[in-house]
Amino acid sequence: MKRYISGWVAYLIIPSALVLVIGTTASADQDGDYDDGATAESITHGQPAQLSDAWMLAAGGRIYDNWWNALGRVKPTSTHPSYPAAGGKEGSVTWRCKECHGWDYKGVNGVYGKGSHYSGIKGIDGAAGMPEAEVAKIIRNPDHGYTKAMITDDELAWITAFVSRGQMDMSQYINLETRTIIAGDVERGRGVYQTVCAACHGFDGRLLDWGDEEGHAYVGTEATAAPDEVLHKIQNAHPGVAMVNLRSFPVEYAVDVLRYAATLPTE
Repeated sequence: MKRYISGWVAYLIIPSALVLVIGTTASADQDGDYDDGATAESITHGQPAQLSDAWMLAAGGRIYDNWWNALGRVKPTSTHPSYPAAGGKEGSVTWRCKECHGWDYKGVNGVYGKGSHYSGIKGIDGAAGMPEAEVAKIIRNPDHGYTKAMITDDELAWITAFVSRGQMDMSQYINLETRTIIAGDVERGRGVYQTVCAACHGFDGRLLDWGDEEGHAYVGTEATAAPDEVLHKIQNAHPGVAMVNLRSFPVEYAVDVLRYAATLPTE
């Protein structure tokens, strides 16, 4: 059972808009881990009239995370035809780019080189700097299986931009062997978190809880346990919800927020 926060009101400052988000347990995203009221729909599944490069890169990062939540599509029920048996998973999760290529984009050479998410597939880091048209051909290749009904050509441009120009080398900030944070200015991160992220997560990071009957899962819990995932979401936002992201700022700011978030309560 997921836990939700209701009855709170927060103002989120986001590029080109001021959105009033009213929490409600009756309107959650498809995975049920965030409140997603109707007032946020234009942010979660809409797009600006004039796209900035930062917006495109962040949108591509959300597609990489979970394209059906990011784009408001029907969740697939089959297992991806190219997902290897070695991965041991089945169903919709196998259609998420991150499930094979990892939050750190290094696939078998990164965090997902071992453990429950092992699939043996290489990362997308080798495609960094590749012409976006070439990335598009790879994604449209039948081996990948992403049709225009799943991801339109316009949306394909966002994910190809992310793959070509939006990746970061997380090994500079996270020890991928131990999955621990090794960089970041905690005081600068405190300032960014308290003036931006706290609007939804609370000053102690416990306003939203992704946990279940086995225990809590707050922003501090997640930053400590899966810093590569959290860093990706700080840069690009969580798909399908009106979450701010730091894509338009230097990557160091995102790392600082990650470092500070890991100091917040885990229980």
